[in-house]
Amino acid sequence: MKFSVSSSELLKHLQVASGAIASSPVLPILDDFLFTIKKNKLTIAATDLETSITNEIEVMSDGDGTVAVPAKILLDTLKALPDQPVTMAIDEENFGITITSAYGKYRLAGENGQDFPRIPEADQVDTVKVPSATLSKAITKTLFATSNDELRPAMTGVYVSLDFNKLIFVSTDAHKLVRYTFTNVPSEVSTTFIIPKKALNLLKNALPEEGGVTMSFDKANAFFTFGNTHLVCRLIDARYPDYNAVIPVDNPNTLTISRTDLLNSLKRIAIYANKTTNQVILDISPDSLTVSAQDLDFSNEANEQLSCTYEGTPITIGFNAKFMIEMLNVLQSDEVKLELSTPSRAGILLPMEETEGEEILMLVMPVMLSN
Repeated sequence: MKFSVSSSELLKHLQVASGAIASSPVLPILDDFLFTIKKNKLTIAATDLETSITNEIEVMSDGDGTVAVPAKILLDTLKALPDQPVTMAIDEENFGITITSAYGKYRLAGENGQDFPRIPEADQVDTVKVPSATLSKAITKTLFATSNDELRPAMTGVYVSLDFNKLIFVSTDAHKLVRYTFTNVPSEVSTTFIIPKKALNLLKNALPEEGGVTMSFDKANAFFTFGNTHLVCRLIDARYPDYNAVIPVDNPNTLTISRTDLLNSLKRIAIYANKTTNQVILDISPDSLTVSAQDLDFSNEANEQLSCTYEGTPITIGFNAKFMIEMLNVLQSDEVKLELSTPSRAGILLPMEETEGEEILMLVMPVMLSN
């Protein structure tokens, strides 16, 4: 069995699938790609048993079959070759693989494709179609706020709530929270599930700029299909915290300011903040905003004054500069609004301009000020 294909096209498809391969796989065969050839079509699969990616590429083949191919050596070989036709011949008795290029031959040992773990298939699933650009935006705006605490598995993923024509993405690490909502999603489904961080990272990197994505899901897995690419991930089986309960609704103090002015000021002031707390202090009055920080251990301090619009009583509140910078980086509006109540309650960060059908809310917990 053998097939011929463009080296650059094969490399492009392999790089998409390679994201699913774990750095320390639990089984040796999980270091491989699964190649399945059928009627001049090569299906490439990779998995870590939690997340799987498959995609398809047209080839010229002289038969059908399957083989597991070592991923690293194949990727390294194709990266070192300029674009050209390559032929891969597979010995169906010992699964040895010979790659032939214009420069010569390269031999590597494959494995029996029948030993490769089975990729889950969609069966009796609910389905919704989402624009690729919208899904990519939802992932970008929420993924950064997920937790790394494996003791709270629910918070290590993104919570997705599908309520008929409304799709909500939520992420939190207990210090910050993001809720991203978009409407006009044609669906007859109402459900919730939690998607792992790794799967969403892979999905974001693989999504096309245009077109649609078919999202399907059952109780155990989520399936994403776009073009010739299919991503399957096991859902996180845990209960997500009641995020609505922590979003303050009575916030009488409202600061409106240029997003880039506040972002750049925080980047400068954070250099002088304590490296453990990253605390910056916002001293807000009707006329101006003072951003300051100090690191008593090294006698470092800095402050800046920014022009703003403010409605409410003067307030002094501390935040983690790293969290504020992360949030402001993913917002895109020229101006942002920071809603506050007291120095001990969460602040709400909102864009002043939003795309029709979309809504984003960011919450950040304060850092308690010392006397």
